[in-house]
Amino acid sequence: MARHIVLLRGINLPRHKRISMPELRAALEDAGFDEVRTYVQSGNVVLSSRAAPKTVAGKVERAIEEEFGLDVDVVVRTRDELADVVARDPFGKNASDPKRFQVTFLAGKPAKDVLAKLEAAAAGGEKLVASGRELYSWHPNGVGRSKLAALLAGPRLGVTATARNWTTVTTLLALADE
Repeated sequence: MARHIVLLRGINLPRHKRISMPELRAALEDAGFDEVRTYVQSGNVVLSSRAAPKTVAGKVERAIEEEFGLDVDVVVRTRDELADVVARDPFGKNASDPKRFQVTFLAGKPAKDVLAKLEAAAAGGEKLVASGRELYSWHPNGVGRSKLAALLAGPRLGVTATARNWTTVTTLLALADE
């Protein structure tokens, strides 16, 4: 049975799409997933399933809709895909603060014109590297006021996307390996 990393987009923001992690684990177990674990409150799940990632995403979205009445976008990577994301780290030791180093996980590859707009928004030493279905971004002055980070979090990418900082990415890989 394969390990999958399930990333929920936009949950548990202040007063927005609130989901308790114990209730989410129970709903996913009821939906037929095994070894369901969550990490922090922002919608990070590691689970086991024989299904392909796209099938897992659809099944998780339906379980959340049925259990919580919420429409939540989901991006899924297998354990091996996440290991590849970590191995492709384009910044190495240069991204010294893992909370300022983010990976945006995409449901598909973004269009070239979208990438050009993102690259143009990078300012103040920010860096952006597109690699497959991930966008790696370094925000040396923080994410809060970054125009690039705001674009990465917004709906204009043309594909479903959700970002995680480097600490979360590497922790999820470790959880998948347990």
